[in-house]
Amino acid sequence: MFKSGISIIAIALIFSACNTSKAPQKDMSNPFFSEYKTPHQVPPFNEIKMEHYLPAIEEGISEQVAEIKVITDNKEEANFDNTILAFDLSGDLLKKASYVFFNQNSANTNDEMQALAREITPKLTTHSNNIMLNKELFAKVKAVYEKRNELNLDAEQLRVVEKYFQDFERNGANLSDEKQAELRKLNDELSMLELKFGENTLAETNKNFKMVIDNEADLKGLPADVIAAAAELAKNDSLEGKWIFTLQKPSMIPFLQYAENRELR
Repeated sequence: MFKSGISIIAIALIFSACNTSKAPQKDMSNPFFSEYKTPHQVPPFNEIKMEHYLPAIEEGISEQVAEIKVITDNKEEANFDNTILAFDLSGDLLKKASYVFFNQNSANTNDEMQALAREITPKLTTHSNNIMLNKELFAKVKAVYEKRNELNLDAEQLRVVEKYFQDFERNGANLSDEKQAELRKLNDELSMLELKFGENTLAETNKNFKMVIDNEADLKGLPADVIAAAAELAKNDSLEGKWIFTLQKPSMIPFLQYAENRELR
């Protein structure tokens, strides 16, 4: 029992206030930091701005690091709930922000978004390495895996345990420190090469190929709306009166499907 006149509640409030004053405040105008109010909680794309992605992803990384520390610091014996389920439920904000970002980057990208992807990707790769090569976390996952048949798990829980254990193994958790360091470098290099390959493919698709048709007979078989879209592309490219087809799927697929000119297909 405390002898001083300061109550336990007062001390807790003071401690909380001190911590709060030091902690950076989230910008709650960032849509990722609050629950979506949209139907079925789909991302509110009209509200998400470029400057929202990086803070949300960095905060998501920090949150998952803290969530994993709770798992590894837990002194109780590792079990499905305090290890496997806790790990499975970690990283919600990170998933929320990164899924939207990388889907947008693949479907609706621009130069600014691609530059941001080159900044975000190394952060996510390092974070992933830090998780999959976390010896304390893997030890707990392995402990659950080794006694999985004694835990009265249902088929779905058993599959989750086995999958996570295999994920850790296949991502280098059992390697020596030297080999893990080498793996980290390879993962860093591979993630950037993969990103660069995607950028090169996108550039080739968007900019470096176009088929110009100036003979209307070569459009035989194509639906009217496809022809109109091709004419609009040509007009925008200062080729009014002609038709342009590109490797963009809305342009390419109808041409391959409907055009009667075999040679052009």
